[in-house]
Order: sequence, then C-alpha cells, then structure tokens
Amino acid sequence: MLDIRGMNKIFGAGTVNEKLALRDVDFRMEPGEFVTVIGSNGAGKSTLMNCIAGVYYPDGGTVTLDGKDITRQPEHKRAKLIGRVFQDPLKGTAFDMTVEENLSIAYHRNQPRGFQRGVSKADRALFREKLELLGMGLENRMREKAKLLSGGQRQALTLFMAVIAGPRLLLLDEHTAALDPGAAKKVLELTDEFSQAGGLSTLMITHNMKAALSHGTRTILMKDGGIVMDISGAERDAMTAQKLAEKFEIDNDRMLL
Repeated sequence: MLDIRGMNKIFGAGTVNEKLALRDVDFRMEPGEFVTVIGSNGAGKSTLMNCIAGVYYPDGGTVTLDGKDITRQPEHKRAKLIGRVFQDPLKGTAFDMTVEENLSIAYHRNQPRGFQRGVSKADRALFREKLELLGMGLENRMREKAKLLSGGQRQALTLFMAVIAGPRLLLLDEHTAALDPGAAKKVLELTDEFSQAGGLSTLMITHNMKAALSHGTRTILMKDGGIVMDISGAERDAMTAQKLAEKFEIDNDRMLL
C-alpha cells in the first residue's frame, strides 16, 4: 500500500524562479491497484513520481509504503521495493551488456551477492522461460547485447526487469511515449499482464487520455501541482477523453490521441 499525505515540493525556493511543483497532495493506493496519471506539462506528475522513488525529497508531507515511512529513505534503498520504467528505452538497460546479464542484475537486486562468474545455468533457464511469455523472441537473443534490440524490445525488457525481483510498487513514467504505435500497444499489453500478477501496485503517467481511461482501475488528473480528479468504477467507465477535456478545459491534441 502506498500512502502520501500533505506532500509539497518547491523548486528554487527563495529565488525569482521559485515554483511550487506539488501542493498538499494526498494520495492512497491499495495493493494491486493500477492507477493512471494524466495532466499537462508542469502539472506535477513526474515530480510526484520522483518524490515517491526518492529522486527528490518532499519539502513537506510523508510517503509511506507498506506501513513504513520512506519519506527520507535514499533512492537506492527504495529500489528494493519499487520498480521503475522511464520514457527513454535507453535508460532502463545497460546497453553494452547482454540481455541475460541485464536480467541477472535485476533479478538479484534484492539479494545479498558474493562474487559470481556470469549467469548461472538455473538463472538462464528461468530467464528463457519468462522471456517466452513476452512473445517477442527475446528468449533466443539472451546472449546478444541490449543495444542491438529495437526500442520496443528494449522497453519490454526494461519492464520485465522492473518486475522480475517482485517489487511492491511499479512506477511507469510515460514508458510508451517514445515507441511506435505497434510497440507501444505490445508494451501496454505486457504492462496490464504484469500489473495483474502478485498484488503489484502500478502507477502509470501518460499524456494519452484514451490510454489513461482504458488501462488500469483508476485515473487521477493533476493540475497546478495538485490532484483535481480521482475516478474509478462506473464513473471512470462512463468517462471519455472528450468529456474529460471539456470538463477540465484541457486543450492538448496529444492528450486526446
């Protein structure tokens, strides 16, 4: 469970460029919830995610995950419980390492490790079995370097790496925005599959209102650093991108796509 109370974040405090990026944000996610987050540029979406991940510390408020206050916990310690996928497919993998080496690092992230030579036979068998489920042929390319994969394949691999060690929370920061439509559709399908397994809570930022309403179980809209809409159930089912744009005076063709 993720629980955020009274979160504020100010950039450039005391200067002419001071900006209140988050204002009194209260937000709670139950185990297994898949929440999509929308909002125009500067609404506070990525700042919220960065405060959850530990990239930034909030200037006020608390972040609690599974009953533990992690507000001031360093990012690398939170990474044991939080998986993350960025917009840029190049950010999620070590490009000059093989597919199986990348997976091995992600898989053993939460385990104490001594000196090991390469990837074990047992790990290799597990990775092959799991990669087959992606349906992208990566199980036959495990010894190829990640830099040889297409953008869609790399993002699918990054997504798989983010969940392979069993995190409690998955953060997705516009993780399909840089992909072509076919690759984006496949990665979103995999996102749905992973989010439904093992009580994983998922928070997905997107500019695409149609995607925000058709994936996940709940949608929030951010504006000027705060949450101005939080819908689920029948209310969300009845909502359309056009209605949403009209209700909140959103004028952005990219968000309507």
